[in-house]
Amino acid sequence: MKTILVIHGPNLNLLGTREKNIYGIKTLNEINNDLISLGKLNNIEIKTFSSNHEGAIVDYIQEEGISANGLIINPAAYTHTSVAIRDAILARDLLFIEVHLSNIYTREDFRQKSYFHDIAKGIIMGLGPKGYELALLSMIDLLKESEEEE
Repeated sequence: MKTILVIHGPNLNLLGTREKNIYGIKTLNEINNDLISLGKLNNIEIKTFSSNHEGAIVDYIQEEGISANGLIINPAAYTHTSVAIRDAILARDLLFIEVHLSNIYTREDFRQKSYFHDIAKGIIMGLGPKGYELALLSMIDLLKESEEEE
């Protein structure tokens, strides 16, 4: 069975209560449960992780990335600041998709820079929680394509 990691960065644990006009009303647990269910339907194991701490995210990528087939990550505020998370992804050579609930290019200037966009297979933003589902479906397709090429 293939494994896809789903990582949520800082303050996403507040989804459902945080700036609903930007991030919506769905909680992080609801998003994770939806992804786990969709994964089961496609015979994919989904491992979710959330942290407000950059080092914890780096540690998780280093530990779990060894055996993972793909990664979906919403680095949240670390999108604009974290070379450490970027380096951890590169060190594990993970196929990954970057996700953002909001469109970072319609936000403040400092939010319009991503340390991940140039190494991501794809980026999904501005579609709220639906973006995670689209990322998972895309990752499943990418993994199937890579199997067929082997």
